[in-house]
Amino acid sequence: MTETSDSKLATDTAAKASDGAATVDDKLDEAEIFLRQHNLSPEYVQQLVADDDALKKLLRRIDMTVLPLLCVTYMLQYVDKQALSYAAVFDLFTDAHINGTQYSWFPSIFYLAYLLAEYPWSYLAQKTQLAKVAGVCIMLWGSVLMLTAASHDFIGMAVCRFLLGVFEAPITTFFVMIVAQWYTRQEQPFRAGAFYSCNGLGSMVGGILTYGIGQIGGGFPVWKSIFLMLGGVTALWGIVIILFLPDSIISARRFSVDEKAALIGRARLARTGVISHKIRMYQIWEALLDPQIHLLFFFMLLNATINGGVANFGKLIIKGVVSDPFKTVLLGIPQGAFSVFWILSGTFLASRFKNVNTLVMPLYLVPTVVGVLMMWLMDRKTQAVGVLFGYYLCGSFVTSLVLCMQMPAMNLGGYTKRMTGTAAVFLAICVGNIVGPHAFLDEEAPTYATGCKVILGCCAGQLVVAMMLRWLLISRNKQRDALAEDSVSATAKMGEIDAAVVEVTDQTDFENPKFRYVL
Repeated sequence: MTETSDSKLATDTAAKASDGAATVDDKLDEAEIFLRQHNLSPEYVQQLVADDDALKKLLRRIDMTVLPLLCVTYMLQYVDKQALSYAAVFDLFTDAHINGTQYSWFPSIFYLAYLLAEYPWSYLAQKTQLAKVAGVCIMLWGSVLMLTAASHDFIGMAVCRFLLGVFEAPITTFFVMIVAQWYTRQEQPFRAGAFYSCNGLGSMVGGILTYGIGQIGGGFPVWKSIFLMLGGVTALWGIVIILFLPDSIISARRFSVDEKAALIGRARLARTGVISHKIRMYQIWEALLDPQIHLLFFFMLLNATINGGVANFGKLIIKGVVSDPFKTVLLGIPQGAFSVFWILSGTFLASRFKNVNTLVMPLYLVPTVVGVLMMWLMDRKTQAVGVLFGYYLCGSFVTSLVLCMQMPAMNLGGYTKRMTGTAAVFLAICVGNIVGPHAFLDEEAPTYATGCKVILGCCAGQLVVAMMLRWLLISRNKQRDALAEDSVSATAKMGEIDAAVVEVTDQTDFENPKFRYVL
């Protein structure tokens, strides 16, 4: 899409909206309102942003206070989501009277609920208090996990998985938006990687806990103990989130007014806005019609299809190599360590070097292709080590998922548009995770040839989409640079510190000609 068509789209969609004729004051971001209420001038904010030493200390405080809450929550979310696959290694199938085909429906049911609930939760969070909504959801999903232990048939298990999907639905979207508020665009990939890598940590912790629970004995079913213990811990953690996770920069109690002003000044550098509780309908339409979001949706759809299969059938793939359920759990632990390495290394590269996101995304699909070929083609009796190593390699695709997941928050202006774009990307995650498990056919266990072919096809498709996305963003930046050079008011494209003093309005990237896209 050209710059002219971008502007036309912004104009057309704004004209359709009920708030399209809003005054400048009506479109002020709430961060700007906060600065005005405290009589903090643009020049004073500029001074705060120019103090590098103070900003480094402030960044460390955020890393030590906000980020750990996200990380622990994400670890618990992954462990709880994977509790079903841990339980499947033990006596779940016999005690709950389910078969492999029914089991493959559980992740689809979970993500169907996720699909239906994700945007309503996002809407509620924008209108109310984001962190409080998250905390309540965490408490409820922990409670549902404990109730799963009472299930004794497919219907009971299916209902619990559906409710679990409803209450887990908002967490990742919320966390992406939190990272976008507290960190600059250059800092965001690695911080998003930090909390998402806790999936790998959760895989290790979950494996160790499951092994320990299984050793307790006493005659109580191991799979029920797994659900009860993990659910209880999560429900208690929800209370911690309610008490300590701030809803936004503006409402954070442990930060002074000057520190909040400095954070707002940092956030201005991206020209994406900070926070707004007002839903702007024209921004929703603009998001739905933006080709960038369409490409991110398709990339995530293909990536999540891979995830849907690997995440839910990984333990069963290992079980095809070893028969002992305890060994199956233990051999799954290294996969978590590999996942941490893949995510942190990829997101570090994306944060360390400018405009490489859309290059790292396809690059980290290469180990997945190699790993899947090893799992598919190697003999499970004579080349068991190779099959296991292939399983550990194939998790690298998650790095691409993390970078794609953060792109709407980095590359979309306007709070409602960012929320809508982020939600659209997570809808793709839901659809992919619904579809993915059904490529792993029960009769093809343990090689799952069809599943491996689908993964390889998805990797090829993501390569094409990533290159299309990079071309689109480069084209938009070039067009905006050309317009800026012709404009006397551009003033050498306006430096970063200058951006910190510009009044924060809730404008979209289409409306703001000074907005530049991260590649």
